[in-house]
Amino acid sequence: MTEKTGILNYIRSLIKTEKVSEVKILDNTIPNKLDRQLESIVKSPLLSRDLSWLTFNERVLDQARRPELSIFEKLKFLAITASNLDEFFNVRIGSLYNYIDYGKERVDYSGLRERPFRIKLLSDINTFYEERNRLYRETLAPQFRENDFDIVEYDTLSKEQKKEADAFFDNDVFPMLTPMIYDQTHAFPILLAKNLILGVVTKNKKKFSKTGQDEAFRLSFVQIPNNLPKFYTFIEGDMLLFVPIERVIMANVQKLYRNIKIESVDLFRILRNADFTLEETDDMEADFVDEIKQKIKERKVGRLVSMVIENEPSEWMMEILKKKWEIDDYNIFVNKELIDFTRLWQIVNHPEFKDEMSANHQSIYPLNFDRLKLSAIFRTMREQDVLLHHPYNNFEPVLQLIERAAEDPQVMSIKLTIYRLAKNSRITKALLRAVENGKHVSALFEIKARFDEENNIKEAEKLQKAGCFVIYGIGGFKTHTKLMLIVRKEGDEVVRYAHMASGNYNEDTAKLYTDIGILTSNPVYTKDISEFFNVITGHSEPQDYQNLITSPRDMRKSVIELIRQETANAKAGKEAGVCIKVNSLEDKETIFELYEASKAGVKVELIVRGICCLRPGRVGLSENIRVKSIVGHYLEHARIFYFHNDGQPKVFGSSADIMVRSFDRRIESMFEILDDHLKKQMILILKYNLKDNVNSYVLNQSGEYHKVDAGGAEFNLHEEFFNVSQDALKGVTLDVFFCKNEAGKTAKENEQD
Repeated sequence: MTEKTGILNYIRSLIKTEKVSEVKILDNTIPNKLDRQLESIVKSPLLSRDLSWLTFNERVLDQARRPELSIFEKLKFLAITASNLDEFFNVRIGSLYNYIDYGKERVDYSGLRERPFRIKLLSDINTFYEERNRLYRETLAPQFRENDFDIVEYDTLSKEQKKEADAFFDNDVFPMLTPMIYDQTHAFPILLAKNLILGVVTKNKKKFSKTGQDEAFRLSFVQIPNNLPKFYTFIEGDMLLFVPIERVIMANVQKLYRNIKIESVDLFRILRNADFTLEETDDMEADFVDEIKQKIKERKVGRLVSMVIENEPSEWMMEILKKKWEIDDYNIFVNKELIDFTRLWQIVNHPEFKDEMSANHQSIYPLNFDRLKLSAIFRTMREQDVLLHHPYNNFEPVLQLIERAAEDPQVMSIKLTIYRLAKNSRITKALLRAVENGKHVSALFEIKARFDEENNIKEAEKLQKAGCFVIYGIGGFKTHTKLMLIVRKEGDEVVRYAHMASGNYNEDTAKLYTDIGILTSNPVYTKDISEFFNVITGHSEPQDYQNLITSPRDMRKSVIELIRQETANAKAGKEAGVCIKVNSLEDKETIFELYEASKAGVKVELIVRGICCLRPGRVGLSENIRVKSIVGHYLEHARIFYFHNDGQPKVFGSSADIMVRSFDRRIESMFEILDDHLKKQMILILKYNLKDNVNSYVLNQSGEYHKVDAGGAEFNLHEEFFNVSQDALKGVTLDVFFCKNEAGKTAKENEQD
């Protein structure tokens, strides 16, 4: 089926189901003009950001189908798809409702207006739910018992096990539960997002109205606190049995309703709009922090955007909830399996299965040092720049750098940006220790980091009370850059040391995300970073940086200029090519510049993990552009920009994706790799990404992805980087993708010929 046919069938299905009022394609087009309107939609040069994200979550789900993975790895990916979708509803669907509820216009990249786009998104999500549930039910659940565990229903327990579960309810659960009634004399209760909730319909047979009509039905709710375990666990020989906690509660729910008949008990879970904007002013920063705290509270009562409920719920209850929450059937998802798949983390992280989930790989030392001398890390950094490629290279050098700086009497100051921290962060502890030791510490805490606001405020206030100079972000922008500067007195000389990275200062995610970071004392870098901190902690205007490229000021312009140079090289008959690795590609201006490069004959290789709004492979537009996505054991998070530059490559690391928010609404940094050895390592990273055929998916111009067929020779970059050696750097290039021969073809094209 062609792309156009698929869209036509979708729109016509809305018309057949009498939802013509929802079909507001652009200028409220009437149905008999749809074909002409749809023609322009199909020809759109851009893919939808949100639909592209949904295909990313499908690729995450696809990992649960990989036969070589353990059942615990597969359940991990199921849990990730669930938490991903939670955030998608909180933010993207929430944002869409900000337009719908307030009558504002929004046209998606696909050309659909806000109301039909809502239907398209929610319909696709429902299809995803059904496929995930089927995979769980038919493929994964049958593997549980052969792996010494099972998820079981309360009714299947033995008499003794039920007695034990009931005792747990009486002693630990019952005191925490509070039935909340809703009727004429009780306001509708605030039901919390992400909690499991029981909707209980009760009936008093003696209550009738004056007309004799039965008015005995009452609706109440029982919220299951999130601090309860998601499963109650039994040990049965070598087997672990996990009973969903709600089944234990439902079996005992009558204890909450003495002498009242329960008509129905329905389990559901809701999500709310968590997308908020701040009215930022030049008031004192304390007011800004208070506003953040207030917005966090408002999330608890935000507009409802999703409801997942078990089969055949009470129609009487559903009629009330739909009206109260202003939702329809598109917002409601019926689940025959677990209501909340994020709970699978309790099984995946169970101590009994620790060996099944632990990595078999030991991290390797950076390629430009046989052994990174942590005991003399400042001397190591003075000798040479060091590239760290996490998690293949341990995050420990970064942690020990800041910990040693906190204790070193020669260190005078530490400055860094913080976006997301680990729980019980060693970074925070080191900064507190540095302040205690009399060092000047400046920390830019980004308290607008979505869903980490509370933790960042708490950590920032802790440091501030200890005497650290804390900056709560920059008005109007999120500070997403990852930079650290340490100033050290060495004899008569003051030496600056820096760390620049694509990932957060978070020792937990550094084990799971692939990122790059550079340890350096190169004055070209450190002078720029010093200037950068002076700008964000004071009121100075930055001079032109020697190496650093920042947003919102210069990054989009610089990236476009670099692409245009490749276009000019191609037109002049020189070697030209672009290779970019990012998490998301959405910025229109950059996309259209890549299209112009493609038209000029520039070969463009894009490695985009998630959202990609660029259509590759369209004749006359992007036929020289290939897009691949890598989804596997580690979350690909590094951002690398490569420009072939007629055989003298320019390579950059960055904290930024190619997104409007990154270029216009965030403080980001991009830095050119100056050291030849490090440049080779960065090129090797790109080469392995392009070579991978185990975790890779290729994007079609329709917006669909297909899995790369590994054939006979598998190349798994998530394995290969643990075995990489200095020999791999010998003669490493991307020339196979970009070099022109006399006939004007690339070497890759010649190989195919």
